[in-house]
Amino acid sequence: MATILAHITVIDGMAARFEEIATELYAATHRLESNVRRYEYWRGARENTYYSLLSFDTFNDFLAHQTSDHHESASPRLGEVIAAITLEWVDPLQTASALTATDGQELGGHATERQRLYSKRFMAQVADWWLLQRG
Repeated sequence: MATILAHITVIDGMAARFEEIATELYAATHRLESNVRRYEYWRGARENTYYSLLSFDTFNDFLAHQTSDHHESASPRLGEVIAAITLEWVDPLQTASALTATDGQELGGHATERQRLYSKRFMAQVADWWLLQRG
């Protein structure tokens, strides 16, 4: 499983455009990807602040999402409206979530060059303390 919480700050005056792009990306992701568990957006309490929860069956499924045609076509448009984004790897509590543990995964021989690049850029970060808590 690969689960990320994205912290997003949108450029002032661009919230409506961001929401249009996010809505399109949400629809395409759920229509075209079978291994997505969560792909959702929320408005934050502070103006121009948003959050997105992304959860995929495997890290490789996350990479497939990042390199999909619909994500690649949305990325430049998102770049025009996003002031800052931080991706935070999160780990579901097995006793309080239907999702399974976040972990990394070796790329298989089928990986594209772009997926290999993204696997380094977005390497799953499993915190040591998660492993202790998992028991």
